[in-house]
Amino acid sequence: MKYRNAAEILPEQLLKELQTYIDGELLYIPKSSIKREWGCANGSRIFYQERNREIKRLYKEGSSINTLMKQYGLAYSTIKKIIYG
Repeated sequence: MKYRNAAEILPEQLLKELQTYIDGELLYIPKSSIKREWGCANGSRIFYQERNREIKRLYKEGSSINTLMKQYGLAYSTIKKIIYG
């Protein structure tokens, strides 16, 4: 995190207003960007949704949990959560 001197970047009026609340202390100002949901930026959310749909489909068509575990490299409990969740 980079610190900048508020006197160098803020208008004088705004600086004086801030000083009435927080004179000489450090103030963190968070980014204004909107936080995206998990997996939206790199497509992993879609990948896992499609994988889980496929696992559910295969289970409904008769594949056993043990077969799905080996096929997808997932734990028994993970396959159960996907199927029954």
